[in-house]
Amino acid sequence: MIQTDKDNIRSAYDCKRSEDDIMNILVGMLTGATASMGLGGGFILLVYLSVFTEILQDIAQGINLLFFLPIALLSLVIHIKNKLTDLKLVGKYLILGLPCAIAGSYVAGITDVAVLRKLFGIFVLYIGINQLYVSFTNKPCKKRSDSK
Repeated sequence: MIQTDKDNIRSAYDCKRSEDDIMNILVGMLTGATASMGLGGGFILLVYLSVFTEILQDIAQGINLLFFLPIALLSLVIHIKNKLTDLKLVGKYLILGLPCAIAGSYVAGITDVAVLRKLFGIFVLYIGINQLYVSFTNKPCKKRSDSK
């Protein structure tokens, strides 16, 4: 059987798609693990989706939120079981956190994607610079003793 140009293109596309699938699985595992530990897995996923794929910023944000929900629920159950969560403190944060999340979602929905990308880039740059500054200027923290 003679391979046509169309078959060669399809074969190259399938190979590229397979590589993308492997990368997506690896990123999913990394972000799931880091998100479950509270180490910013959602941030990693959002950077991956918006920078290294062709997904638009607003779609990447939606994917990130949906990805985070089951991980957050599972992590919360485990943290509560291990007595690592102060539920009274969580309640205090939710009082302002939920209305602000609703407002932020509304603003993101009416903001142009190009503006969202720029704001996200500025935010990432600020966090990076801040972390470098803190790592060079702060001394290691001393363990605090519980005074009960």
